[in-house]
Amino acid sequence: MIRYIDDLQMTGKRVFIRVDFNVPLEGKRVTDDTRIREALPTIRRALEMGGKVILASHLGRPKGPDPKLSLEPAASRLADLLGPKHEVILADDCVGDGVKKQVKELKDGQVLVLENLRFHKEEEANDEAFARELAALADVYVNDAFGTAHRAHASTAGMVPFVKEKAAGLLMKKEIEYLGRVVKNPEKPFIAILGGAKVSDKIKVIENLLPKVDALLIGGAMAYTFLKAQGIEVGKSRVEEDKLSLATKILDAAQRLKTSIVLPVDHVVGTEPSDKSDKRETPDRAIPGDAMGLDIGPKTRAQFTQHIRNAKTVVWNGPMGLFEVEKFAEGTRVVADAMANNRAAVTVIGGGDSAAAVQQMGYGDKMSHVSTGGGASLEFLEGITLPGIKALETK
Repeated sequence: MIRYIDDLQMTGKRVFIRVDFNVPLEGKRVTDDTRIREALPTIRRALEMGGKVILASHLGRPKGPDPKLSLEPAASRLADLLGPKHEVILADDCVGDGVKKQVKELKDGQVLVLENLRFHKEEEANDEAFARELAALADVYVNDAFGTAHRAHASTAGMVPFVKEKAAGLLMKKEIEYLGRVVKNPEKPFIAILGGAKVSDKIKVIENLLPKVDALLIGGAMAYTFLKAQGIEVGKSRVEEDKLSLATKILDAAQRLKTSIVLPVDHVVGTEPSDKSDKRETPDRAIPGDAMGLDIGPKTRAQFTQHIRNAKTVVWNGPMGLFEVEKFAEGTRVVADAMANNRAAVTVIGGGDSAAAVQQMGYGDKMSHVSTGGGASLEFLEGITLPGIKALETK
């Protein structure tokens, strides 16, 4: 069982909230504040409940203290979003006497943002002494960083047993509820759409979802490995040669389970994966020897749209093509549009590139849920219990 933030009593208590402020920066400017915005409901709830709020996050992959990866821009953006009612203070570290003093002096309504956790190598090593130091700052631990829940780090797992009370935040609750519904109790017909580059990245997701879905739609570069495994010409398309036998096994397993695997029946192709490439459509599944597949074709888009239109649950992870280049973005856009227009379905985007594409194309608020965790949502869909979620469980 997991308790949520609303189940706790917080008045006057030091509330340590693990957030995911791992945001893209240009110099000192946050270029995409989605993750900060997603954390706002939990931060505001803790403040409303009278808690003394301490926020902790990592940013990037520093090898030690690095001013370029300071959380200062994220703290500054948070201050803008919270407004003048709440002062946001940035600590110059995440442990040590200075931080303890700042926590002790926190006034009602103030928010203390600890400096980048990964400035200390002990964070990723899940070092017990470091975890105890973090825990000493708190009476209550709240994890709202789903994007890091698949990592057993000091701030996501190691410190939790050393804090008196623990709970999931509102974003974590939403992630667990929507992704949990897809994995455990999806309303039928249930469609999964998988894209991206590699079969190897999605193999465990396919194995876990195959017995549950009514149809699995496969696009992106991973589709060419499946097509080649069926003996279809794929030209210069990206193929995982060492995964051809695995692709065959998956296709055979789907046949046994009477689950439909829907592969592209036509393609948008070019000479190279860039905006300098030409753009052609193939009449059928075969790709000419001088070309590579870079998006799903119009017949495939129509087929995928029909499946999505008839579904009651749709989960999508991985773009349908090279969506970063406009001329190869149409397949990804059509899938997003079909999901957005199926108001009768629960539509879940599994983080990563597909989440980025959906937000970039303006469909984010038209989905039931867009996950904030790429790797974490993939592992959740694989059926793995994530360390950051397991740490919150009570007997």
